[in-house]
Amino acid sequence: MPHEEICPQGKVIEVEPGISICDAALSNDVEIEHACEKSCACTTCHVYVREGLDSLAEAEENEEDYLDKAWGLEPDSRLSCQAIVGDEDLVIEIPKYTINMVSENH
Repeated sequence: MPHEEICPQGKVIEVEPGISICDAALSNDVEIEHACEKSCACTTCHVYVREGLDSLAEAEENEEDYLDKAWGLEPDSRLSCQAIVGDEDLVIEIPKYTINMVSENH
């Protein structure tokens, strides 16, 4: 789905199952933030999975703990570094804001 700064036109990408949503985005020139280098230690890669959420494995406890700190948390929120693409199509929305403790000097 479109994001005002990161992907204003939206984008349709095709990837093989088994890749994280974050890696799929990055490998297709969608520069999603990932301050912890995809180690599940922040919330900068937070996304909404608007369609296809049920095709993803459930979030593990560590991901759930970090999601609780994400800006704009919704029931379909996931950390894109932890959500692995399966066999179903997904519709992903990148939130308007993200909390990046490093760049915000916290």
